[in-house]
Amino acid sequence: MEKVGAFYMMISIDEKAAMWFTNEFQNNNTVRMFPQYDGFGEKNKGFSLAFSAEAPSNIGFTKEINGISFYVEGNDIWFFEDTETCLSYNDEMKEIQISFKETMAIN
Repeated sequence: MEKVGAFYMMISIDEKAAMWFTNEFQNNNTVRMFPQYDGFGEKNKGFSLAFSAEAPSNIGFTKEINGISFYVEGNDIWFFEDTETCLSYNDEMKEIQISFKETMAIN
């Protein structure tokens, strides 16, 4: 768990998920993770997690895996507040599976 501002967050990405990102985002070494309004959402009602291959402008959090920097912009940190965001690869569906684990703030 990493302290970001006044709260904690963690992003975990398993090896199969990391390979999926490597294949899907070829020739890009940065992947932005951000909340996208779509009417659904497991963690924040009305929002889901989206991904984009773009250069950062105001990094609030970053984690490098397999040469790819996964990052969250500073203004999107609220979505990940006091949460472990887990990205794994679903072999049956052949896509990324996202789960959120609420955490207790550590003082």
